[in-house]
Amino acid sequence: MATDHARLQKIRTVALLLAVLSLLVVLVSAYIRLEGAGLGCTDWPACYGQLLASEPRAPQYGFVRLVHRITATVDLLLACFLLWHCLRPQPIQPAASYATLLLLLMLTLSALGIWSSDPRLPLVNFLNIMGGFGLLTFSWRVALAASPTSIRETASPPGLLLRLGVASLSVTVMLGAWIGASYATVSCTSLPHCDGMWWPSSEGWAALNPFVKLAGAPQPGDPGGVTLHLLHRYSAVSTFLLLGIAGVRALAHDATRHAARLVLFLLLVEIGLGVLTVLSGFNLWLAVSHGVCAAGLLAAIVTLLRR
Repeated sequence: MATDHARLQKIRTVALLLAVLSLLVVLVSAYIRLEGAGLGCTDWPACYGQLLASEPRAPQYGFVRLVHRITATVDLLLACFLLWHCLRPQPIQPAASYATLLLLLMLTLSALGIWSSDPRLPLVNFLNIMGGFGLLTFSWRVALAASPTSIRETASPPGLLLRLGVASLSVTVMLGAWIGASYATVSCTSLPHCDGMWWPSSEGWAALNPFVKLAGAPQPGDPGGVTLHLLHRYSAVSTFLLLGIAGVRALAHDATRHAARLVLFLLLVEIGLGVLTVLSGFNLWLAVSHGVCAAGLLAAIVTLLRR
């Protein structure tokens, strides 16, 4: 029994380290992705057009790029180490399943790097962004699954309101990732409407096509960019209401109170960062913080679901 406890503790420690490193990967990846059209010029994000008008090249990010590569390499090695300990001498479920998915996701992202040098492929950018969120989510799931108490407990299924909130959050995160991946940040510069528009136009739905190759950055008022922003905002409002109500209800139970508080706090911070990003004229670091907070919110939701 002492051996099993030590094994679980080792798995949990490695998974927590992976979660921290994965959050660092999300942060550094966002910095690198935006730096090409951000810190390299003074009129970010307007200079997205300059970035997309040039031929694909291997940009030099110096120390930051080195940190990203080292962190990603350490992540991969730790994921292999984690999966080995989850499988032997006998598999620990569901930690082993999550560790397997984590390693497969890392290998997929590594292969995806072949196409990552071309900024005109929004699908590649989108998959990289979502992959970073997946790294944190799966590593955090392994950490929770390796908790000795979680193995003994039988959790009740989440309520309908919470499940709807999680689905709405997933859609919101994907729409936000697609806005960043397609460089549509400046298409909507006002709140709560998009320059007088409250609903997407018929031609704007084409922006959801994942197989386009960008010829240039969408300009302010671009129908496709406006569509993405409006859908993202309406989905965010839905998420706020659903998860907000579900979180308040979860405060009434001892087992879910701490996780619910974290979810509600990060939900408010995420909404605030989104509003401030638009009002600030899309400040680079607010945009990066918005993405990092979204990753933290996903991890907090996983914790609440586990409870």
